[in-house]
Amino acid sequence: MNAMELALQPLRRLLARLVACCVALLDGVVNPYRPELYYMRGPGPKCRARRQAVLRD
Repeated sequence: MNAMELALQPLRRLLARLVACCVALLDGVVNPYRPELYYMRGPGPKCRARRQAVLRD
């Protein structure tokens, strides 16, 4: 390695960290996946109807 490459290493590391932070920030803002939209809230009406039918018999 020559002197110029050694001098640029800290700058490259800093730039790589900055790019990684920007990518993470943009991913958090732009990411369309929202798990709360797919959250299952429990058994539906058909399951309840089947359970009630079994309990009645």
